[in-house]
Amino acid sequence: MRKILLFAALGTIFSCSVQKDKSVSEANVETYGNTITSAELKEHLYTFASDEFQGRDTGEPGQKMAAEYLKKEYKKLNVPTPLGGDNYFQNIPSSYFNDKYNASENVVAFIEGSEFPDEIVVISAHYDHVGVNDDGEIYNGADDDGSGTVSMLEMAEAFQKAVEDGFSPRRSILFLHVTGEEKGLLGSKYYTENPIFPLENTVTNLNTDMIGRIDPAHEGKADYIYLIGSDKLSTELHNLSEEMNNKYVNLDLDYTYNDENDPNRFYYRSDHYNFAKHNIPVIFYFNGTHADYHQPTDTPDKIEYDLLTKRTKLIFYTAWEVANRDKRLVVDKAE
Repeated sequence: MRKILLFAALGTIFSCSVQKDKSVSEANVETYGNTITSAELKEHLYTFASDEFQGRDTGEPGQKMAAEYLKKEYKKLNVPTPLGGDNYFQNIPSSYFNDKYNASENVVAFIEGSEFPDEIVVISAHYDHVGVNDDGEIYNGADDDGSGTVSMLEMAEAFQKAVEDGFSPRRSILFLHVTGEEKGLLGSKYYTENPIFPLENTVTNLNTDMIGRIDPAHEGKADYIYLIGSDKLSTELHNLSEEMNNKYVNLDLDYTYNDENDPNRFYYRSDHYNFAKHNIPVIFYFNGTHADYHQPTDTPDKIEYDLLTKRTKLIFYTAWEVANRDKRLVVDKAE
């Protein structure tokens, strides 16, 4: 009996060792990309953009509820926090907001890299919105930015399933849900001023802000996404992004708003810019504005869930490639 138990124990140790030592190059990335589903995105968003969360205004009870929801989901996925223990919140004091808003928090989760753990791929989205108006109407913010927020949960699940199969990413992944975007990109500004990991170790920031709808310019040709900033700092990032799209998703990558002369100046208007100004390569994923932008009518029933799924997969495949390539991205341009 002792010999049998010994062999069984050795077999278990060997099995675990083999699983741990798998090369991520052997993984079928589409196996994990296909865990990103419209059904799960929809289930998350109908909760996250519900009236219960009261428009997720920075520092207000609805935003606190949204933060707790994200923490609960990461714990359910077994994706840990980089802050240790049960602490998924990077706390931001009211004083940082010049006491104009209550204290708030960024929500963070983390998958450690197997070979280059100090090199960090940051995937971000803001989870705050604009709250409730004087007439009691709730701004649910399903597209802005519930869509980007729930896409991150699905990407985290995909990466974590790969980890559980023995395919840990070579570089670390930080899932960064920032607060205070609607108040002036304040949560991402706080992170870059108080980074959990040194900014010089941050390889890229892939930022998702409104990826669930179709804008008027694309009615009848829905399979698109606007990319902003992909070529501003790293030619490699831009080329890699194009390759991942051609290989896996085949969306129309629209660079209209990437034009330096674009009057909307979207490059400067979402959380990626707080990384870009530190010469960290970025991509901002965006579906453009629509009639429900910053209106109480931005509700989850208007989201194009199949399209949201495709866009989320594009971001996931891009993050996977950046995390697993032999060398970190080269910055060949300066902000």
